[in-house]
Amino acid sequence: MSGTYVSSALRRQVYERVGGACEYCQMPEAMAFSPHQIDHIIAQKHGGTTQADNLALACALCNKHKGSDIASIDPEIDEIIALYHPRKQRWVEHFQLNPSGNILPLTGIGRVTVSLLQLNRAERVAERQILMQAGLLSSPGLT
Repeated sequence: MSGTYVSSALRRQVYERVGGACEYCQMPEAMAFSPHQIDHIIAQKHGGTTQADNLALACALCNKHKGSDIASIDPEIDEIIALYHPRKQRWVEHFQLNPSGNILPLTGIGRVTVSLLQLNRAERVAERQILMQAGLLSSPGLT
């Protein structure tokens, strides 16, 4: 989010809606080194608004890699595909967290999101493995 005011009530609504977990990588804020951020799913420069239906909770790494992007090139089919939209799509339809800590893309949307947000970088996978072993992270929809 770049310089746009988000009221404390709206921040709280976004945070509580997802229980404090990043809506892209599923990292709980309590386990992150820095507070999660409010992300405009559709960036303002693309016409996105600062309303609850266009805001997501994102960890600092996911928000940094996503930036204002709304799409990317699918590495499998070499076509432009929209990124995952947490308000309009269900995480479990596009991703799966496997026991080794990798986030497996299940669709083109999943592939572009995993690729652009670098969700399976070695250090991110290692973090998820530790959290999974401690019982602090599990695949959404499977608990």
